[in-house]
Amino acid sequence: MRLLPWTLAATAAIGAWQLFGPVVNAQNQPDSPAQAPKAQSPSPGIPNEKLDAAAAAVKSVASIKQDYQRRMAAAEESQKQGIADEGVDALKKAITDQGLSVEEYTSILQVAQNDPDIRQKIIQRIRSSDHPDHPSNQPDQ
Repeated sequence: MRLLPWTLAATAAIGAWQLFGPVVNAQNQPDSPAQAPKAQSPSPGIPNEKLDAAAAAVKSVASIKQDYQRRMAAAEESQKQGIADEGVDALKKAITDQGLSVEEYTSILQVAQNDPDIRQKIIQRIRSSDHPDHPSNQPDQ
């Protein structure tokens, strides 16, 4: 029996969790001044708006993943497939609600996995969204 329908959205969600999970889990911890990243210019090929959207999607995906993991753990076997299908739809919606296609989101995460600069920019955006008054939450110049 197939338990989880691993679509591209689910794979992208797992990738986001593995890549950014520790950051999302630690998002309520205050940044020390030494950890505050500097404002940087946009990376070639990925506009700031897309990085902003990817960071917001990573946060949403992480939250959805936690919610559906709890639901799956508490569910009876006969309910798990329906919950898994619902979870995949929720993941897709979390990504597309940020103005990204699942393919764009996946592509940005792949770049971030291989490019420490891009990864840091996304992490900065995730942290900044939790601390709106933090100096690193200022628009890139």
